[in-house]
Amino acid sequence: MRYLRILPAIGAAALALAACTSGSTPADSTASAEATQPAETTVLNVYAAASLTETFGELEEIFEEANPGVDVRFNFAGSQDLVTQLGEGADVDVLATANESTMKKAADASQVDAQTIFVTNTLTLITTPGNPAGVTGLDSSLDGVKLVICAPEVPCGKLTKTLTEKLGVTLNPVSEEQAVTDVRGKVSSGQADAGIVYKTDALAEGDAVDTVAIQGAEEAVNKYPIALVSASTKKDLGQKWIDLVLSAEGQKILEDAGFTPAAK
Repeated sequence: MRYLRILPAIGAAALALAACTSGSTPADSTASAEATQPAETTVLNVYAAASLTETFGELEEIFEEANPGVDVRFNFAGSQDLVTQLGEGADVDVLATANESTMKKAADASQVDAQTIFVTNTLTLITTPGNPAGVTGLDSSLDGVKLVICAPEVPCGKLTKTLTEKLGVTLNPVSEEQAVTDVRGKVSSGQADAGIVYKTDALAEGDAVDTVAIQGAEEAVNKYPIALVSASTKKDLGQKWIDLVLSAEGQKILEDAGFTPAAK
């Protein structure tokens, strides 16, 4: 009988312990979930000329390491396409174009703040490896050669037109592309024998192409401006990106890629 009287007491104690344990579980679970929840990410949208693809990609790693929780997202394309997208309401924080006249369109529409020239670029010829077509420059060696260039509305195309007019040369390309990266892609893939690109694009292709210097290329130079987009809600962060581009570290990366820093 004493045994039977003890059992209810043990049962009651067990229930009380269970109640205490179950009551603390939700709070512990919530704390654990909060501890493992990832921090909120801030996206910085940078629209940049296609010729900046490799260098801005390098700068992205430096920027994100220095600014935890920030994700730099790029849109690389022909500068004229970038300005068109900006005018159509694209979410953009920083704009970098491959020439001043294209940026001026955005400025005239009050879409960007003050601009800063950060590098300049010149043109060169590229050919398929080994230069089997025997291209020697903007001369008769291009006769019968499958040549591709940028379209005249694209900064590299406008610069090509300016240069050829200064040199008194007439070109007969088989196609005109909307971005300089498309020109280099057609040559490196063997779809074309030669192409006119920025010096930086020739370097970026490495052994996939051969480079043939253009005599007088310095007669035509593109200046690259960068600016905050007026409608951006992340101007402080956007300015940090611009500051990195203009810094000694940023300028060294751009110079190593073949650009000429604006100060030089």
